[in-house]
Amino acid sequence: MNKHSIITIIAIIVIIIPFTHSGLSIIGMEQLEYRWDNPGRFSFFTMSNHGDIELCNTVPFWISFERLEVITFYDSNEMGIFSINPTTLNPLSSTIQKGVFSSEEISASQHIFMTLDFEFDGGDIRLDPNKLIVIVRADMPILGIIPYSTTTQISGFDFDQMMNAEDLSCD
Repeated sequence: MNKHSIITIIAIIVIIIPFTHSGLSIIGMEQLEYRWDNPGRFSFFTMSNHGDIELCNTVPFWISFERLEVITFYDSNEMGIFSINPTTLNPLSSTIQKGVFSSEEISASQHIFMTLDFEFDGGDIRLDPNKLIVIVRADMPILGIIPYSTTTQISGFDFDQMMNAEDLSCD
């Protein structure tokens, strides 16, 4: 091989690697599993006071995200956002990450969360639990500059069950 062919091959590899990593991160985020760091001990009220979340990368390659947000809504009103900062997850493994909850109306959010936690644990129905919606959004800019995000919407009850899961694929 001549010098120009080697330089061309190296340049192609250098260009392909970032695109491949970004594409694999997008695929991996769709397969990401998560739960509260203490299985079976999740509550929305606890989440509103910050906390740790366990992230499980179920795919055999590294995935990265710039931001992971759990956005809670009750009756179409935003209750707050639980955010996790940039992270790279190793293949087929789990890690614990710190999250921060922010809300413009923290006391109102915590009151609603306490009531719904009581209901999800079998207590009397005082608020309609069907009005609690959770959106999980992961931001993964392609090559660090092209914005891309994945969004999943689930009911508050299903999110509660997911966060209280005893087993993840990485266990």
